[in-house]
Amino acid sequence: MFKGIFTNFKGNLFGGITAGIVALPLALAFGVQSGLGPAAGLYGAIMICFFASLFGGTNTQISGPTAPMTAVSMIVVAGIVAANNGSVEQALPYILMVFLLAGLFQVVMGVVGIGKYIRYIPYPVVSGFMTAIGVIILITQILPMLGYYAEDDTEYISEFKPQAEEVLLDNILKDEAGEGILVLEDFKETVIRAGEITESEINKEATTLAKSESSGVLGAIKSMPRALSSISWLEFALAALTIFIIYGFKRITTAVPSTLVALLVVSVGAYFLNLDYRPIEQIPGGFPIPNLDMFASFSVGKISPYVFSAITLAFLGAIDSLLTSVVADNMTKTKHKPNKELVGQGIGNSIASIFGGIPGAGATIRTVVNIKSGGTTRLSGMVAAVLLLIILLALGPVASQIPAAVLAGILITVGIGVMDYKGLKAIPKMQKSEIAVMMVVLVLSVFWNLVYAVGIGLILASIIFMKKMGDLTADQSKVVPLDNADELALPWRDEVEFPNKFREEVFIKRLEGPLFFGYTSDFQLLSEQIPNTAKHVVIRMGKVPYMDQSGLYAMEEVLLELRRRKVKIIFEQLQTQPRIMMENIDIIPDLVSKDRIFDNFKETIVYIKDNVEDEV
Repeated sequence: MFKGIFTNFKGNLFGGITAGIVALPLALAFGVQSGLGPAAGLYGAIMICFFASLFGGTNTQISGPTAPMTAVSMIVVAGIVAANNGSVEQALPYILMVFLLAGLFQVVMGVVGIGKYIRYIPYPVVSGFMTAIGVIILITQILPMLGYYAEDDTEYISEFKPQAEEVLLDNILKDEAGEGILVLEDFKETVIRAGEITESEINKEATTLAKSESSGVLGAIKSMPRALSSISWLEFALAALTIFIIYGFKRITTAVPSTLVALLVVSVGAYFLNLDYRPIEQIPGGFPIPNLDMFASFSVGKISPYVFSAITLAFLGAIDSLLTSVVADNMTKTKHKPNKELVGQGIGNSIASIFGGIPGAGATIRTVVNIKSGGTTRLSGMVAAVLLLIILLALGPVASQIPAAVLAGILITVGIGVMDYKGLKAIPKMQKSEIAVMMVVLVLSVFWNLVYAVGIGLILASIIFMKKMGDLTADQSKVVPLDNADELALPWRDEVEFPNKFREEVFIKRLEGPLFFGYTSDFQLLSEQIPNTAKHVVIRMGKVPYMDQSGLYAMEEVLLELRRRKVKIIFEQLQTQPRIMMENIDIIPDLVSKDRIFDNFKETIVYIKDNVEDEV
C-alpha cells in the first residue's frame, strides 16, 4: 500500500499544502450550505481527504465536500430535520447514519466492481446535472447574500403559528396513541396536555416551519420578495466584495488561491472595522470527537425511508470521484483504479460520518491544484488533510468570526464555476434528442429531485440511443449469400496496397460501429497506441455511422492530443452524421482540414505518397 508513497516528498508536501489551502474556504462554505454548519464541512474535508487518499486508487486525487454532494446532502439534512420537529440535534444521529450507509455502499460498489461501469453515463445527463447543481447553489445563496434569514423574520414566522399549533396537537395525539389512550374516551387528558403547550414551543415550531418553507430552490424563490424588501446592505456588500476579489485576484496571479485571499481580506476587514455582521456558526476547537449516538439511537424503522438517499449519495460520489480521476489521469498520463478508488472514497465517507462530517468525493479543482503544485502520490492528499486538522486545532474559534455573507459569496462563485458551459454553448449545434435529455435533467434537478432527474435522464438517453441504433441497423443491413459469409471476417483488403516504406510514419486506426458514450473511454486510448515515429494518423470512419455528444468530445480530446504531438490527422470515408457533428463544433476544419478528408482509401494513399516523407 505504501510503495512509492514517499517519493518526490518535496513536491507532494507543497502540492498537499496548496490543495489544503484551497480546500479550507470551500469546506467551511459547503458545511454551511449543508445545514450542519461549518464544522461539519471541515470535519468531512479532513477525514475524506486523508482516508480516500490512503486507500484510494488515484494517486493525486484530493477529496472532500463537493458542490454536487453538498447539494444532495442539503436535501437529506432538511428532510430528516423536518421529520424530527425541526431539531438538528435530535435529527443528527439519523443524518450521520445515512452518510455512513452511503460510505458503506461505496465500499460495496468498489468490491463488486461497479466502478468500471460509471463511464456508461452519457454526456447530456452529466452536463444537465452539473448545470443544475450550479443553478441550485446560486438560487439558494441569494437569500444569505441579501442578509435574509427566515428565523429572524418575526412577521413571517407569525404566519406559521396556526400550522405550528396543529403540528403540536398532532404530536400530542400521536403520543397518546402510543400510550394507549383513547382520545374520544379521555378527551380531558388531551385538553390538559394541549393547555401545557407554551408560547415558546409554538414560536419554536413556527420558526422551524418558516425555515423549511424558505429552504431549497422553491423556498428561496418564494422568499425573494421579502428578502429584497428587507435587504441588509452590509451583508450584500460583504458578499459582493468577496465575489469581486475572487474573480479580480485571479487576474493578478493564480499562484495564491483567490478564494482564500477573499476569505481572509473580507473577514479580517469586517472584524477589525467592528462591523455589525452575522458570523457563521461556532466552530468547536479541539480534535473531532466521534458521534456514537448514531449507533445508540439506531432504528431500522427510522432509517429505512432514507436508504434510497444513501444509495443516491453513494452513486453520486462515485460518479463525481471517477470523473475527477479521469481528469487526473489526463494530466499525469497515469491510469487510476476505479474500484479501488470507490473503496477509498467509501472508507473516507464512512469515517467522516462517524466524526460528524458531511460526505464528499474527489474534487476536480483541488486535484488539479495539487498536480500543478507538484503532487504525485497519495501523500499529497494526506498532507492536505493534516493541514486542515492543524488549522482546526489552532484556529477553530478564530474561524468562527468569519461573516456568513463571505461564505455565501464563495458559494456563488462555486455555483457559477460548476456549471457545464461547454455543454450549454453546444446546445444550438446539438441534436434535439440530446438537448431534450440535458434540459429534462436540468429542470427536474432544479425544481424537483436530483436523484429522480438523473434516473429519468438515463432512461431517456438509453431509449433514444436504442432507437437510433435500431434505425441505423435497419438502414445498413445487407444480405450475404451463405457461400460468401466468410467475407465479413476478412481484413480491410485495400490496406494491402499501402506502401511498406511508410509503415513507421503513418498509423492506421480502424473504427467500427457507433462512437457513443459507452465507447469513449476505450477510444480515448487511441493517442497512447500511436508510436512516436508516426507523423500522420489515418482514421478510417467508413464503419462509424453515428456519433453522439460524448463521442464527439472524446474525438476532440484525442485530436487535440495528437495535434499537440504534431501528428496530422486524415479521415477516410467520413459518414454524414459524424461529419455534421464535427463541423458543428469546428473540429472540421480547425483540427482536420477538408483537404485531409477522403472518400476512399486509394485517394488516401495518393495523398500520403505526395505529402509524407520516408524518414527511416
